[in-house]
Amino acid sequence: MKTYKRIFENMTSPEHLFEAWDQFKQGKRTKPDVMEFEKDLESNIFQLHHDLRDKTYKHGPYVAFYISDPKLRHIHKAAVRDRVLHHAIFQVLNPVFEPGYIPDSFSCRIGKGTHRGVERLSDMLRTISRNGTRPCYALKCDVRKFFDSIDHEILLEILARRIKDPEAMWLLKEIIGSFATGYQDLFRARGVPIGNLTSQLFANVYMNEFDQIVKQELRAKSYVRYTDDFILVSADKEELEKLLTPIQQSLQEKLRLTLHPDKIQLVKYRKGVDFLGYVQFPHHRLMRKKSEQRMMHKISHAAYLYRNEAIDEARMNATLQSYLGVLKHADAYRLSETLKNRYWVSSS
Repeated sequence: MKTYKRIFENMTSPEHLFEAWDQFKQGKRTKPDVMEFEKDLESNIFQLHHDLRDKTYKHGPYVAFYISDPKLRHIHKAAVRDRVLHHAIFQVLNPVFEPGYIPDSFSCRIGKGTHRGVERLSDMLRTISRNGTRPCYALKCDVRKFFDSIDHEILLEILARRIKDPEAMWLLKEIIGSFATGYQDLFRARGVPIGNLTSQLFANVYMNEFDQIVKQELRAKSYVRYTDDFILVSADKEELEKLLTPIQQSLQEKLRLTLHPDKIQLVKYRKGVDFLGYVQFPHHRLMRKKSEQRMMHKISHAAYLYRNEAIDEARMNATLQSYLGVLKHADAYRLSETLKNRYWVSSS
């Protein structure tokens, strides 16, 4: 396993911090806090560099708020200065850990994503069921309070296997330690904030430990993961039932994680396998009902904003096109037409 001994300078050089700023600012230039930071950009970047170089850098506080995505999520937003640094860290560390991930993890990776994960699961189901001609089962699981439950000590231990640079580990400890949730005990801090770019990296690094256990120790051949949602597929129902206990034990013992008891599902392929917003059947694929309802609600809301001149026609049409793009990955002709009709009626 390749290790990295001198990466702190790469992450914190002025040149790299300016590159991180260029990536960070995309789509955010009109945000008040971003505009304020940009007013004195050079001074802000060089001050950040000096604080990092002198080891006086301290991560700032977070602003907390909720979004519906579609379930309610508690987001924690860092200051612009800290988010620029998150980008700088991500750009250096992601290529370090990316080669060690399994091919069938699809969250926050270049060339992967939701739809690639859906297609990969579809391939597995079709192969194992021989195009729907023999029984096929899927075990679907969800880690309970995943981001809130990531153990800081375990995460730092995993990172330290590859990162042998003490200065880089000092910085990672500062970033990870800047946030903790109530899911902790007296001696162990837990949680990374939904909202940090580094949290996407940390989530993949953390769950890759579980991926390796599933593939190497449990010898599961057909397994797909997206963040904390994962599915195992087999023609043998009993095989999946027997895997559940070692899965739970591995998560608890190695990562201090637990499965959500209400989201463990062992289903027949012919009855529909629900994953990442789509429901897979042997000969077709549908959108999840809640996803359909959310689309209808959001297109109606976009039309309401357009009628009240809160958004322009281009923005409203972009909303429609994004949903039509999502529907292309399902057998959803009628739903697409309904969505178009809702768009034209609502916007007229």
